[in-house]
Amino acid sequence: MLKLVLVNLFRNKLRTILTLLSVFVALFLFSSLGAILDTLQAASDAGSRERLATRHAIALTNFLPYSYKDKIRTVPGVQRVCTQIWFGGKDPADRRGQSTQFAVDDDFWPMYRKDFDIVQWSNPAVSVAVPSDQDPHLAAYLAERNACVVGVDLMKKRGWSLGQTIHLEGTIFPGVWDLTIRGVYAKKPGGTWGNEMILFHHEFVVEKGMGGRELTGVFKIAVPDKSRSAAIAKEIDALFENSDNGTKTESEQAFGAGFISMLGNVPFALRVIGFAVVFTILVISANTMVMAVRERTSEIGVLKTLGFSDGAIFGMIVAEAAVITTGGGLAGALLAKFGLEGKPLAFLPSIVIQWSTVATAIGIAVALGAISGFIPAWQASRLRIVDALRRVE
Repeated sequence: MLKLVLVNLFRNKLRTILTLLSVFVALFLFSSLGAILDTLQAASDAGSRERLATRHAIALTNFLPYSYKDKIRTVPGVQRVCTQIWFGGKDPADRRGQSTQFAVDDDFWPMYRKDFDIVQWSNPAVSVAVPSDQDPHLAAYLAERNACVVGVDLMKKRGWSLGQTIHLEGTIFPGVWDLTIRGVYAKKPGGTWGNEMILFHHEFVVEKGMGGRELTGVFKIAVPDKSRSAAIAKEIDALFENSDNGTKTESEQAFGAGFISMLGNVPFALRVIGFAVVFTILVISANTMVMAVRERTSEIGVLKTLGFSDGAIFGMIVAEAAVITTGGGLAGALLAKFGLEGKPLAFLPSIVIQWSTVATAIGIAVALGAISGFIPAWQASRLRIVDALRRVE
């Protein structure tokens, strides 16, 4: 039976190949759209419930006075406060994508020490006193104004080396920014930061990009007692409710979800597009199978004469459709998985494709084959031998 199925598939090679390509492209697109949804969800889920994020109450793009940091520290239950600024620069030597860059102050490193390890580091040119709460491997970074720490995966992708000076073209903060790599970090299991970011001094951005104005983007706040997070968030916002720069404080996870929500209905639109693509391919596959069966009506009559049962005819045609859609779908889904995963995606560290997305795409491909082949298979199995043999091609 399998040999007969394969022979029938390549009876019209051009049509079979074009159908395979159609399914391949469709399921590649479906998997790619699913990858974007997976990446957005991963970004939304990132973050700790033991940390709060304080941003401008009006918009995430608005800056806050850096002086708020000292006031936030006074709130009972706050252990540590650090600042982060989204930089949004591009590497002029690599136009393939945009890495993620943050300008962070020195309090960032002790706060996120549980999230990553410094796996490579430069030694300072002169002896540097490193605070007890800092990783001693950051000595060279802490001592150098334009130093940076880069994720291990990004180092490998760009072919960078420790001590190398890299160049970023600023988009939010115009100009060319020269940064020297003084450390390489690797995410710990369960850590909330990906391995493809560039982290450098907050003060460097303030001096060069803000003309010395003491502003920042987001405050991250360590709150060891999670049960008090909501109360502490309210206390922080109350400090600035009558100022020109009001704040909104929420858990780091909620902050991540809010960041993604700025995209509006993009996730919904991606789902609609994905299922529209699937429906289109379903129509194409069904049309292909109907044409194939019509061309072989008399042959089906001969097979029935030779003893093929209605069930065997039905199974043969459904199998033909399933082989085409499953083959194309499997190739498209796996290409998306291994070809796109890890690639940068706009403001996100890298594309994430869950195996569940790949499995869904393959399942859809199998279902497409079964559905598109059902009607022509049913019609062929119900065909009387006399009527089939009377048909002249």
